[in-house]
Amino acid sequence: MVAALPEQRRERLDARFKELKDGGSRAPRRGVGKAQAAIASIVKIKQPSVSKIEKQAEICICRHLKSFVEAIGGQLDLIVASPRSRAV
Repeated sequence: MVAALPEQRRERLDARFKELKDGGSRAPRRGVGKAQAAIASIVKIKQPSVSKIEKQAEICICRHLKSFVEAIGGQLDLIVASPRSRAV
């Protein structure tokens, strides 16, 4: 699917992927200036669970789901947008 995109778009996606990979899943939370404990309270989970999510231990589910959807001919897009950062 990505291969079908224009080269400039693929380069932007690759750059953004590297940025997120290097910053992990912490980037969106930090972008809005919230602590793990604050997020945990809002989501009604414990702070270590937020840490685990940010360390990408649970991100594998998304990769598997994406592979599944693509295997059946679909496309899975996940967009995260916050008031203080651009959509990811």
